[in-house]
Amino acid sequence: MLLKRYSVFIALVIATLASLVLSFGGHPVWLAIFCVLFPLVLVGVFDITQSEHSLLRNYPVIGSVRWIFEALRPYLRQYLMEDDQSGRPFNREDRSIVYARAKNEEDRQPFGTQLDTYAAEYEWMTHSLAPAPVAKEPFRVEVGGPECARPYSASVLNISAMSFGSLGRNAIEALNLGARNGGFYHDTGEGGFSPYHRIHGGDIVWELGSGYFGARNRDGTFSPEHFAERAADDQVKMVEIKLSQGAKPGHGGVLPAAKVTPEIALTRGVPMGEDCISPSRHSAFSTPAQMMEFVARLRALSGGKPVGIKLCVGHPSEVFALAKAMVKTGIRPDFVVVDGAEGGTGAAPHELADHLGMPLREGLILMRNALVGTGLRSEVRLAASGKVTSGFSMAANMAIGADWCNAARAFMFSLGCVMSMRCHTGACPTGVTTNDPHLQRGLVVPEKAARVTSFQHHTVGALADLVAAAGLSHPRELLPHHVWHRVSPIEVKPLDRIYPFLAAGVLLEGPEETPYAAEWEAADADSFAPVSPVGPRRAA
Repeated sequence: MLLKRYSVFIALVIATLASLVLSFGGHPVWLAIFCVLFPLVLVGVFDITQSEHSLLRNYPVIGSVRWIFEALRPYLRQYLMEDDQSGRPFNREDRSIVYARAKNEEDRQPFGTQLDTYAAEYEWMTHSLAPAPVAKEPFRVEVGGPECARPYSASVLNISAMSFGSLGRNAIEALNLGARNGGFYHDTGEGGFSPYHRIHGGDIVWELGSGYFGARNRDGTFSPEHFAERAADDQVKMVEIKLSQGAKPGHGGVLPAAKVTPEIALTRGVPMGEDCISPSRHSAFSTPAQMMEFVARLRALSGGKPVGIKLCVGHPSEVFALAKAMVKTGIRPDFVVVDGAEGGTGAAPHELADHLGMPLREGLILMRNALVGTGLRSEVRLAASGKVTSGFSMAANMAIGADWCNAARAFMFSLGCVMSMRCHTGACPTGVTTNDPHLQRGLVVPEKAARVTSFQHHTVGALADLVAAAGLSHPRELLPHHVWHRVSPIEVKPLDRIYPFLAAGVLLEGPEETPYAAEWEAADADSFAPVSPVGPRRAA
C-alpha cells in the first residue's frame, strides 16, 4: 500500500536520476529533462515533510494536481463547461448583453429565445395590440418633496453604491465620467466623496453610512459642520442614509490601519495609523422617529437637497415602524432605495451573503405596501437595486413599484469585469476592484467611461421599447399585471395574483384585513424593536 501511494514520487526520482546519469553523455536533451524533473522531486520532498496537508503527505507530487485543478475550476467551468443560462451569480447571457451594449455592438439575437418558456420561474411582459410610439427622450423621475429647495431629476438607471477603496481610482473616474456624459447619477458608496468622484463632475449621490465618512468627528460621531461643507458642493445632488446593504445587512466593518492610505484617510475624514471602523448601527439616531428627524436635519444642512434612505429589508415590523414614524413626525424621506439581498460588490461572510436579508422583489413589494398602505407613496420615491442588467429587469422592478433602478455589478461588467471572483483580494485582473497601480493601469478611463455611458443608454433604450410595446408612454405606468410568472409547467399568473399589493391607506383604516396585521401591530414609531409578539412564542 505504501508503494502504491508513493509510486509516482518513486518513479519521478528514478527518472530524474536516470536523466542525470544520461546527461553525462553530453546529449542536451537529457539535461533538459533533468532540469524539468528535478524541481518536481523537490516538490515531492516538500510534500512528504510538510505537516499542513495530509493529502500531500500521503500522495506527494500527484496530490498537488488537486490544488491545480481546484484553482483552475472556476475558470474551466465558466469558459468550458457552463451553458449561457447556468452561470452564477450572473450567467453568460446576462453578462454578454452588458458587454455588447457597453461596446456599442450588436445586441440582437437570431432564431428566437434560448430560454425554456415552460420552465418554472420564466417571466414575460404582456404587450398591447396597439403599441405606443417609442419615447424619444430619456425617462426622468423628479425627486424632492415640498421641503426640498433643490429637487433633482434622476435617470431611471443609475450607478449603485460602490466605494472608493472597494473600487480603484481609475474605476471610480470612469464611472463618474460615464455618468456625466450619459446624464445619470453616481452613488459614492459608504466610503465617502473622494477626489476621484470630483475630477469629471458627474452627478453624485453621497451615501452616508454609520461611519459618517467625510462628515464625522474624531470619535466617529456625525459632524454637522463637516457634512454641511461637503453637501454644499454643486456636484452632490442628493444624500442617501445607508441603513443596510444587500451583501451583508446588519454587519459593520473595520478597515485595518495598515490599509488606510493617505487618500482614503482624506476621503473618509479619518486619521492615519488608526483602524477605520464602520459600526453596524447609526449613532445619530436610535428610533424610527429620530431617524426621520435626522432626515430633516440633513435636508436643512444640505441647503434643501433631497435626502433618502437605503436599506436591505429585514424585519417587516421595522419597515412598518418607518412608515409609522413618517406619519407621526410628518417628515418624509424624499426617496427610499431597496437593496436586494442578492446584491453586493464587495466581500461578505458566506452566511450573511447567502442567508440574511430579503431578496429585492419581496423587499420592494413590502416597502411599496408600507408606503401605499399609509398613503405616503405619492410623497416618497422608491428605487430598486439588485441584479439589474437589462431593460426587462428594470421593467419588472418598476411594475411592482420602483420609480427607478440602480445597478452596481452590471456597471462593473461595462468597465471590463470578467467575474473572476477576486474582488476582495486586491488582485482583480481587470483593474476594477483593486488599488494596485500596475493592475489599475489596464483600465483606461476615457475608453471605459464611453462603455459605461453606452451600456446605460442602450439598456434604457431597451426599457423604452418594452414600455412602448405594452402600449404605455412611461415606465411609471407599468403595473404588476403587466408581468406574468410561470409557477409550474401548467400554471402561470400575473404578479398581482402571486404577491399581495395593498390598496391606498388600508394600513391606517383596516390593517387587520391585510396579511401584515401582526407586523403592523408590532411596529412602533419610537422603537425599532417590536412592541408586541409576531408569530408563535418559543415554548417554555
